[in-house]
Amino acid sequence: MKVDKGVGSYMISVNNTEFLHEPIRDHVISSEKVAHVQVGNNCEHALLVLTKTGYSAIPVLDHEYRLRGLLSMGMITESILGMERIEYERLSDMKVDELMQTDLPIVRIDTEFRKVFDLLINHPFLCVEDEEGMFAGIMTRRVLMKKLKKAVYTMPR
Repeated sequence: MKVDKGVGSYMISVNNTEFLHEPIRDHVISSEKVAHVQVGNNCEHALLVLTKTGYSAIPVLDHEYRLRGLLSMGMITESILGMERIEYERLSDMKVDELMQTDLPIVRIDTEFRKVFDLLINHPFLCVEDEEGMFAGIMTRRVLMKKLKKAVYTMPR
């Protein structure tokens, strides 16, 4: 690791970038541990899941556990804002697939950290699919930062 002393700051240069070429497979948070909703669920259920888990967004899966989109707290609340009040009663009639975002970055389980690194700049997590296109889990910015931290701190001085 090189530390260049600039004016009032430090620049760290990472010489060991081998981890960037590793697949993310062993670092994906498994689908069994990720809260999700299914196509056809109502938004009342989705809001409950989001609130109970503390997540800001959750994957929307079909009945075969294939990823169909992403639903956020903001999407739900925006959809029930009336002119003079929040219309909570609409939640039970609205379906998650009516509101979900479908244009989202998805990576495969064999994707290298290098590509994930670029995508996680603008997203707190990425949905991951296995070789058959099934939802495998998520890759979070936090997991990537821990991997980067380990690479930086285990380098020779």
